[in-house]
Amino acid sequence: MTLTKIYRRYLEQLQLIYSTNEASIITDQVFVATAGIHRTDLIKHPIQIIEDHLVSILEQRLAELLLHKPVQYVLGEAWFYGMRLKVNEHTLIPRPETEELVQSIIDHYQTTGVESDEPINIIDIGTGSGCIAIAIKKNLPGVNMTAIDVSSEALIVSQENAISQKVNIDFLQMDFLDEAQWKNLKVFNYIVSNPPYIQVSEREKMDKNVTAFEPATALFVPDDSPFLFYEKIAAFAEDHLLPGGKIFVEVNEALAHETAEIFKANNRQFEIRKDLFEKERMIVVSK
Repeated sequence: MTLTKIYRRYLEQLQLIYSTNEASIITDQVFVATAGIHRTDLIKHPIQIIEDHLVSILEQRLAELLLHKPVQYVLGEAWFYGMRLKVNEHTLIPRPETEELVQSIIDHYQTTGVESDEPINIIDIGTGSGCIAIAIKKNLPGVNMTAIDVSSEALIVSQENAISQKVNIDFLQMDFLDEAQWKNLKVFNYIVSNPPYIQVSEREKMDKNVTAFEPATALFVPDDSPFLFYEKIAAFAEDHLLPGGKIFVEVNEALAHETAEIFKANNRQFEIRKDLFEKERMIVVSK
């Protein structure tokens, strides 16, 4: 099969469920990852014959995509903060706005000119693929990074990603909602988390490629407990955040102010920050 023929087939089929632009982006991602073929190759070598085994792989991946499976899961990888990371159905797909959460931590660390004989300790609560913890450690190699998750399957992925990115992180399996387990953790300079914050009632409004494939435990909280994880983080910080420490959390854009009130109630200062889409997506809390 020629390159032009199979490329056009991808576009035509994906446009049945995606916009033209999205179909084009996904097609390009699959061809680069599967066969090292870029869009410029379509212009230079339109009648290039694609080997049968590659055609077979491309067809299989197209079939998965047509089931609304996210391209990141189809390829088994996602890009985050300039890193190619492994992802699967046990981990959330890293989002661009979460990169801003990482950048906020790096910027704060670098601009405050931290100078101490004691190591700087940071914990990532609900690490998933490890994207936040790994990005911080790669850019701030001198810090001690701890990352926890309730899912053993997710931790397998995060550990593989840490190895591939050549960083040392202390990964722990832990149910953060169980306060009895906090005694196994030390105190930290920074607490960071992108916890579950979508209410179950919002599920029906979301895209099928999210609700049908991404892990529900990493996405949703009960409608009657929308601030469950933030309440636990605020409580955890009472004894596990050092004086002068910071909390960096990603939040539900519709509940940013309500979430901030949880930390305000604990006599803390907070700042609500907008993401690149001008949505109130982050809260930075000071002790």
